[in-house]
Formats: sequence, structure tokens, C-alpha cells
Amino acid sequence: MTGAARGQGRADALRLAEEGADVIVVDVCAPLPSVDYLSATPQDLAETVSLIEKTGRRVVSGIVDVRDLAALRSIVDDGAAQLGRLDVVVANAGICIPRAWDKVTPQIYQDTISTNVTGVWNTVMVGAPHLVRAGGGSIIIISSAAGLKVQPFMVPYTTSKFAVRGMAKAFAAELSQHHIRVNSVHPTGVNTPMGTGSMRQRIDEAIAGYDRLGPMFMNLLPVDGTEPEDVADTVLFLASDESRFITAHEIAPDAGNTEF
Repeated sequence: MTGAARGQGRADALRLAEEGADVIVVDVCAPLPSVDYLSATPQDLAETVSLIEKTGRRVVSGIVDVRDLAALRSIVDDGAAQLGRLDVVVANAGICIPRAWDKVTPQIYQDTISTNVTGVWNTVMVGAPHLVRAGGGSIIIISSAAGLKVQPFMVPYTTSKFAVRGMAKAFAAELSQHHIRVNSVHPTGVNTPMGTGSMRQRIDEAIAGYDRLGPMFMNLLPVDGTEPEDVADTVLFLASDESRFITAHEIAPDAGNTEF
């Protein structure tokens, strides 16, 4: 589980542990150059570990940037050795830096693509070999509503989330011979620390420049957003045998955001 120090990643890891899974949890636990919200800390990751241990399950944790393939592989290999095997991979780590198109800097673009796309590729590449050896499993890539429809003022983010949607389908095709399923999850806005700091201000500033696009953020259901636990239920379903014949699909706990 990547990006597991808090928010959606923590909720996903905890939900799997509650259902009997031992888990490997990693996070960068450090400020990222371009983001407008507060970054996760080592203390956040330690709290995730503590919550998992309270369920009675085993947990292996590590501080790593998902863009560092070698370091990520080392932690995952060590964790799988300690826990005995790996059956599920959840590529959750990602960043979002809203800006109007002409305010996006090269650094913002690079940080977003390297974390949200290369980081996901790295996660699958270090996890999939373990699933092959185990004789099957489930890979779950966390995309976004922005990976199913355009979300304005987020060109790099939308680009990245469409990319990992395609990545999930491509991996699903090749890994199917090993009984490995690969699906993507597309939430609407989720109530996590990603919404802290000046994140909301940045979105409001961008909308003010072209307010005709503001309604594109609205959900069909009368809710402003969802909770991390709502997404975790979808992750649990895709990790479980109840979804054993579902692969190469997009599952959208998006409150209808992508339907209009």
C-alpha cells in the first residue's frame, strides 16, 4: 500500500487489515516541492502502523518515495519475505496541484507526472513479480474521477489519472496469464489532508478566472465529497474473491461525478 501514512491510503490499509490481511505500508513522509497542502510525516505513518497492529495483523512499514524504484523494491521484497507472500498491490500514492493551464510550471508538471504515473508503474513493477510467484492476485490502481472525465484547472493531474487508467488495462492484459487481475478506482473528491493548506484557495482562484467550468466538480448525488472509508470499501471488494472475475475495469465510487 503506497501513500499509506494518512487519508485514503491509511483507510485502505486499515480496511484490509480488519478483514484479516497482513500489510506493507509505505509513504514518502516528507514535503513535496510543488504541493499546496500539508505533507505526511513519519509520525503519520507510525500512527497507521499502530492502528493496523490494533487489529491483530502484522505490518511492515517503510519511508520511501515511490519514484525511487530500487528503494521501493527493497522495502516490498523485505516485507513480502517477512509476511510470507504478497497477494494484493494497491498503488495509491499521488499528488494534486490545481492551477489554471497557464499557471502550471514545468516543476508542477514534472512532480505530478513522476509521482502519479512513474510512481504507479514502479509500484506495479516491484509488486507484480510476487503475485506471479504466488499464482495470482489483485492489483488496484487508484486513479480519479479525473481519469474518466476532464476536471478543469488540473491539466497535469488529469493527464496522470487518464494515464494510469490505461496502464491498468495494459497490465491487466499481460498479467492475466498469471491469474492476476488489474483494475483502476476512480473516486470523486475525498475528505483527506490533500484538501488542507491553500488547496481550496487555488481551486477557487482558478474557477474565478473561468467560472463556467465550476459545475464540472459537482457530484450527481447531493454530497460535496466522500470519506476515505468509502473508497476503502471499493478497494476491499477488488482485493477480495468477490471480484475474482473483474479485471481491466474502472470502478467509480464517484457519487455520480463522471455522469454529467
